[in-house]
Amino acid sequence: MSEPVRGGVVRRAAVAEWGPLWRAVREPLAARGLRAIPLTLASVTLTLMLQIVQNQPWGYGPVQAAGAPTAEAPLPLALLRTPLSLFVPALDLPVWGALAQVLVVFGIAEVTLGRWRTLALAYTATLAGTLYARLGIRLGPDNPIGLPPGDAWVVDTGPSAAVVGLAVFVCWRLRARVTCALVVAAMVGEVVFVKNNLAGKEHIAAVAATLLVCLGWELAARRRAAGTARVGAAQRSR
Repeated sequence: MSEPVRGGVVRRAAVAEWGPLWRAVREPLAARGLRAIPLTLASVTLTLMLQIVQNQPWGYGPVQAAGAPTAEAPLPLALLRTPLSLFVPALDLPVWGALAQVLVVFGIAEVTLGRWRTLALAYTATLAGTLYARLGIRLGPDNPIGLPPGDAWVVDTGPSAAVVGLAVFVCWRLRARVTCALVVAAMVGEVVFVKNNLAGKEHIAAVAATLLVCLGWELAARRRAAGTARVGAAQRSR
């Protein structure tokens, strides 16, 4: 295959994969600018503020108490801490990474899905990770999806699970199927080859929860389409 032909094939494949996503993001941003992503900007600001506060001698305790769930804590307390935990950066990772993830992925999701749907999906993915930690510890380290008992005291914060969930849903929703598969494969590879720990397995839990949401969405869309088709057929037969 000649170089121009090969380049044309690659270009068409890229347009087919990312064209709908690019158009869905470009048009609202071109029309409204930063006004199109108020949730994203608020999330970035909140994440940065929590990072600053938790690094102060007087701020670490309150931030942990309000937004740092652990599997050893009572479930009601962990559930209360989970929403804010989405915006509390992990102390062992650079905050710029969390801010970049939120800005890019939350921004794309907010523009393409809407702010409330974005927030609901982000929380669903984060909650899946929080609940998985309890299940993993019960299963124990001998189970492939289990966790060692010591992970019960590991602080579970950061936007990464939400980012992964949103990335999977946006790619599925806008039919970027190859990219969606690559995100899922990257999370599996992270656990198998890089981080076989609580954080890595929570990403898998976030992916699994999001794929269930995708399946439910698809089934609901098919039911609506079938209902519309039946109504149309009934009207034509009159």
